Amino acid sequence: VVDSLYVKENIDIYLTGSNAYMLSSELATLLTGRYVEIKMLPLSFQEYRTTSEEDISKSFAEYLKNGGMPLVASMDKKSGKVNSYLEGIYNTVIVKNIEDRERRKNTDYRKITDISLLKTILKYLSSVIGSPVSMRKIADYLVSNGRKISVNTVSDYVDALVESFILYPVEQFDVIGKKILNASKKFYIVDMGIRNLILPRKDYDFGATIENIVYLELLRRGNQIFVGRLKDVEIDFIAEKDGIYTYIQVCADLTNEKTFEREIRPLRLITDNYPKVILTMDYNTLGNYDGIEVIHLLDWLQK
Repeated sequence: VVDSLYVKENIDIYLTGSNAYMLSSELATLLTGRYVEIKMLPLSFQEYRTTSEEDISKSFAEYLKNGGMPLVASMDKKSGKVNSYLEGIYNTVIVKNIEDRERRKNTDYRKITDISLLKTILKYLSSVIGSPVSMRKIADYLVSNGRKISVNTVSDYVDALVESFILYPVEQFDVIGKKILNASKKFYIVDMGIRNLILPRKDYDFGATIENIVYLELLRRGNQIFVGRLKDVEIDFIAEKDGIYTYIQVCADLTNEKTFEREIRPLRLITDNYPKVILTMDYNTLGNYDGIEVIHLLDWLQK
């Protein structure tokens, strides 16, 4: 039907809907390149702010807790509907869509048959966002919890979560050699409300949460994103756009002197003249330190 409409004049065709039936890899096969893919993300904080009458700090706390799904933004947050809505997305859109899509495939390439395993892997990766992880490490974690599983099977399940735009992998980048390192990756989740639904409250990590928020915002702004490696230190993000690199550290609080030195040291080791930024939630350390800008996260999110 789409192909038959495509040959007509003066027609724009937009396809959207459940990823259980159509992902970009399948569109590429069926439409043979005659399309432009527009990837969507939950609302940014700036977009979310337009729906909230709270002051900026309260809005951000709400955003971190409930995430940026558009319907969540307009809901009565005190009604208890938010968790029910997010649970519906998790169980129906995420889990069921992956299960249905994999079941429809007439191939032995990959079979996602164990939904309990899928949820366990998603829960584990949600708990370690911002930390380097390998397929072997995930497999070892599952084995230590009494689940015998191969690295290849883990890779298949992680690939299904990535292809469904639930998890986003970030590769490591050698700052000196300007090349991708075939080592562990970091993973980030598409929405913080979904993450908070998946994880028990004791696993909540504010630092990892704001790092995830920064990653998604860099993605919205059209950057290609890497984790930086420079000798023995790590840079949270290297964002590349139009040949320009920006080096970014994310830290909730820089007021402790040791923390400040730990975060600024990797940026001081970089010898090129591309922008270097530290994003923080404290107001006491903002400023310019020999060309390294320390910016409040809420100001940066609203640029």
